[in-house]
Amino acid sequence: MLEIGKGVDIVTKVGGINTREEALDLFGKKMDPDHRARIDKVHTTPALLKIANAAAMCRPESIFINTGSIEDRQFIRDLALKKGEEKSLPMEGHTIHYDLKEEQGRIIDRTFYITNEGEKINSLANQLDRPKALETVSERMSGIMQGMVMVVGFYIRGPVGAPVSNPALEITSSAYVSHSAEILYRNCYDVFDNEVAQTGHFYTNIHSEGLNRPEDLPNARVFMDRSHRTTYSFNCTYAGNTLLLKKGNHRFSVDKAVYENRGNELSEHMFITGIEGPGGRITWATGAAPSGCGKTTTAMAGDHFVGDDLAQMWRAPDGSIRSINPECGIFGIVADVNWEGDPRLMECLRNPGTEVIWSNVLIDEKGVPHWSGNGEREPDKGFNFQGEWYKGMTDGTGQPVLISHPNSRVTLASKALSNYSDLAESSSGVETRIITYSGRDSDTMPPVWVAKTPDQGVAIGACIVSAATATEVGATGVRRSPWANAPFIPGSLAGYMDAQFEFFNHPDIAAKKRPLLAGLNYFLTQEARGGSGNKLLGEKRDVRVWLAWLERLAHHEAEIIDTPIGYLPRYEDLKRLFGKIIDKAYPETLYEKQFSLYIDKIVSRIDLQTEAYGKNADTPPTLFRVLKDQRAGLMALKEKYGSIVPPERLTAGTPDDAA
Repeated sequence: MLEIGKGVDIVTKVGGINTREEALDLFGKKMDPDHRARIDKVHTTPALLKIANAAAMCRPESIFINTGSIEDRQFIRDLALKKGEEKSLPMEGHTIHYDLKEEQGRIIDRTFYITNEGEKINSLANQLDRPKALETVSERMSGIMQGMVMVVGFYIRGPVGAPVSNPALEITSSAYVSHSAEILYRNCYDVFDNEVAQTGHFYTNIHSEGLNRPEDLPNARVFMDRSHRTTYSFNCTYAGNTLLLKKGNHRFSVDKAVYENRGNELSEHMFITGIEGPGGRITWATGAAPSGCGKTTTAMAGDHFVGDDLAQMWRAPDGSIRSINPECGIFGIVADVNWEGDPRLMECLRNPGTEVIWSNVLIDEKGVPHWSGNGEREPDKGFNFQGEWYKGMTDGTGQPVLISHPNSRVTLASKALSNYSDLAESSSGVETRIITYSGRDSDTMPPVWVAKTPDQGVAIGACIVSAATATEVGATGVRRSPWANAPFIPGSLAGYMDAQFEFFNHPDIAAKKRPLLAGLNYFLTQEARGGSGNKLLGEKRDVRVWLAWLERLAHHEAEIIDTPIGYLPRYEDLKRLFGKIIDKAYPETLYEKQFSLYIDKIVSRIDLQTEAYGKNADTPPTLFRVLKDQRAGLMALKEKYGSIVPPERLTAGTPDDAA
């Protein structure tokens, strides 16, 4: 069980500052009068102590208090350029940032939870006991900011006033990290004290890139101290390892949902998007997918964009489930982003008017960014994260050198998107009626299926399987990705799963507002369904149809096919929607390939999950009951129809069956 405040607070121990007076004395030495006046407007003493101890530990030349003003934002941009962390590009407001070629994703092997004696964490995660963490932080972060400016930002992870928004400090010597924070999060310097008073807590993030040399990267570490809601990151620059307002603080929010507010809120690795249905109604959907598995594309496929990566959810007094985006910007993978699949994002990237930080893409001789899968003409040469590049370039093994890293990113404000919703800034969130779960599944599950019960829906999330992506350094193969959130679940998966069952089965969720829980998969390949090659069986844009069908079903305006794994769409509904939504023919032969049940593959998947979760004695028995029932139903179908069951063999139902 997690105990807040247990054990020594590492930054306080190393910094040695224990009183407000000591903190103010240090500020007087490290700040000019203007910035000292700024910090004097912050009255949350624990926050002042965190800032002062971070400064005492890291020993910067000076401290810059970022109020979020136009002038402060410009100072940070200019500092990033001065330090060489970013370089200006010809398009106004565009810059390029390069991480070390050895650090192009999350350094999961060097990422640790700081634990107290007897404390259990997620079996998939690394842990370090508190005394050893104290020793490491003291050794490697003491004096790490010498000669540098320490930038302090005050942020809120979500709209101001929302019941599940979380205030946080970002303390860093990296102007690139601070610049990214200003785009991705809401600066709440003016109301920080009020938000801390409302929530009763804040998160702290302390980072320094150090000298940013390849030889330092083996010593890079990312530490999460759950007990003191503080992250430490050093000797690294990739935003997934350094901007810990993002996934580091997401972990703390997961803890809060599981251990402090179970049954009332969730913290999920999900997009939030609004889907327009008949009569102009908007139905809001959230969806989980591992990084690099199309979450941003799916979010953009909706008609009203709120977020592409994270969601805080809670039960509202009216019996609905509400969602907010902790972020107000996009730190998105740019590989395969093109005009066909992502026109709204491309408008921002290719036309003036949007501030964009590019990372690890190729810049040609004219200062234009290029990336893999953009559908545009490839330049003959340029410069990318590994140095000079030219067309036809090969590495030491004779393999082609890609134009950009598969995990290349763009950072931009969500408000730049033409379909950005004003409700993204509402403290009431959006009423959520559809929740999806997906991964890179090339050969097993259909494009869309809907859980019959909340329990079955939780099981869909628990049983996500996905091919590894470039978002994690060194990751390969196909693996389990529970809820697409497992890397960010600090405690046991069993505890997290139990919280999911409790939340979605809560009696205070109104029957008419209960969301659909569904699986999505648009990575089925031709090869998996009798063809050849790894080309997708459908197209990226088809996801708009899957979302449209879910929207109709949420309002009981579509028919269903009843199967052991859940409800499937009928061909007639999809054919009509393909024509209406994306003006595309949808032959019945393709429908049969996509929605036939490949029994042996699905049963194998169920057996994999049953065995894996069976190794944990604390796994809720509800999961095994759901999987057992599904397996029995599938085996009965196999005995009757064979190992491949086309949808016409299954029972059609009415919209009320999915209520």
